[in-house]
Amino acid sequence: MKLFVLISAVALAGQVVARAGAGADGADPSGGVVTLPSAGGRSEAIPGVVVTLPGPPAPIAAPEAAPPKVTETALPQIPPASDDQPPVLRRAAAPVSPAGFDSDSALFFQTMIGQWTEADAQALLGEPTRQRLALGEDESETGLILAFADPTGHYNELELDFANETGVLRGVFAYPWNMTWQECRGHWGAHVIARKANQGRTFYSYQDRRLDVLVGPAGTVISLGLY
Repeated sequence: MKLFVLISAVALAGQVVARAGAGADGADPSGGVVTLPSAGGRSEAIPGVVVTLPGPPAPIAAPEAAPPKVTETALPQIPPASDDQPPVLRRAAAPVSPAGFDSDSALFFQTMIGQWTEADAQALLGEPTRQRLALGEDESETGLILAFADPTGHYNELELDFANETGVLRGVFAYPWNMTWQECRGHWGAHVIARKANQGRTFYSYQDRRLDVLVGPAGTVISLGLY
């Protein structure tokens, strides 16, 4: 029995030595001691043998969690910029003038007498440039006269006379750029009554139409009065 144990130990030692000799470091396996149990309960050492025992088993790694699923959202495609199609400037539409206003603004406002208020006039002409009181024959205040630039360009300025009692338009004064009394006669005839005014001026009142003309000493028309 002792001989069998010894033979087994020698065979095991030979395998160990063979494995140690195949190592990468080429270490010398001599000098090691293997102690084997004997049949009688005693231990016997076998010199010159190195025994390599297996280490503890490597821990089993837990499976990695799957990455969260990402849901892709389709985005609208933006077309690339192109020099072939320059940007288009959007302009606000020009306000539409009432019928007849562009042809002659003074005659247009004459048709609005008794209808339009200051608010109506300012909606079309904007804010007045100045204002003055309208006085009666007894020098009492009877209305308010507002001055406006003429957007049509026919006249240098327009004055609108609003009555105090009603607040509606009752008269129009138009100031031409360059008009003569002879031109007035050519347009509207000569059925007038003439009266002398201060500073050498003449006041002509037409008998067949609602029109007064104030003319300067040189024959230049100062203003047209429509009522």
